[in-house]
Amino acid sequence: MNLSSFIEAAEPLRVLGVVVSQNGNEVGRHLFEGACRRNVYSASKSFTSCAVGIAQREGLLDLGERLTDCFPEELPEEVSENLAKATVRDLLTMSLGQPVPFLMGENRPYYEDRNWVRLSLRQPFTDAPGTRFVYNNVGPYLAGILVQRRSGTDLVHYLMPRLFDPMGIQLPTWETDPYGFTFGAGGLFLTLDELHLFGQLLLNEGNWKGRQLVPSEWIRQASSPHADNGSFGYGYLFWMGPHGSYRADGKYGQYTIVIPEKNAVISVVAECRRQDSLHQAIFDYIYPEL
Repeated sequence: MNLSSFIEAAEPLRVLGVVVSQNGNEVGRHLFEGACRRNVYSASKSFTSCAVGIAQREGLLDLGERLTDCFPEELPEEVSENLAKATVRDLLTMSLGQPVPFLMGENRPYYEDRNWVRLSLRQPFTDAPGTRFVYNNVGPYLAGILVQRRSGTDLVHYLMPRLFDPMGIQLPTWETDPYGFTFGAGGLFLTLDELHLFGQLLLNEGNWKGRQLVPSEWIRQASSPHADNGSFGYGYLFWMGPHGSYRADGKYGQYTIVIPEKNAVISVVAECRRQDSLHQAIFDYIYPEL
């Protein structure tokens, strides 16, 4: 694969590395600097999505459960009609019903209340769940908390025997909340190659070397649009994209992009503040080479 045009476009965008696989084989790679584990930011959400899918298979939770039943100890004194309607499924689609983003990176260090579950549920629910797309860290955070509470362990150690270890990913670092629970909305640290392995797992519909790590039906559901985001749609903590693609997507250009029609995965890590330009460059210069 000729990556020269992409490399030329990517260098001023502060891309740090790119890996491309097709039909199970690596067909392209370029590193602008040595590999190391980096914060993949909101690409972490897609790992949380898979944790929810695994937990559902294990009977630990159900997407139809009401949040009022999942988190009875942290509910506000007055539960609004919209909060009362919200379910676990609504945690995954960025359509929870809250009007503004919460638990975002620039704010998390400054909350006085250390109970982020209680803090999240006390934010206004102004819209009926499922009716309005608002990008928000509350949903994936609470989804991750639910998996941790039901399983009795943090997300890292929940996923180690179920996902990370079978794929050869050594114990990763993942941001925690003030009580030590994994922050399922962001803060997972991975190398470019580890992120790319995840993309390969998704392309294989959750199967890794003959072992079904994530239910295939979950991958199909998670990678289908459930919310109108004004673009290609949003699934269960995955972004839909052009040419039938979908992706785990993190701030500053941490991507693993799955393109089923080409049986391909494109993964990038970057320090890019022009993510639209980076995303366009991937589909302008790499996609046509597949």
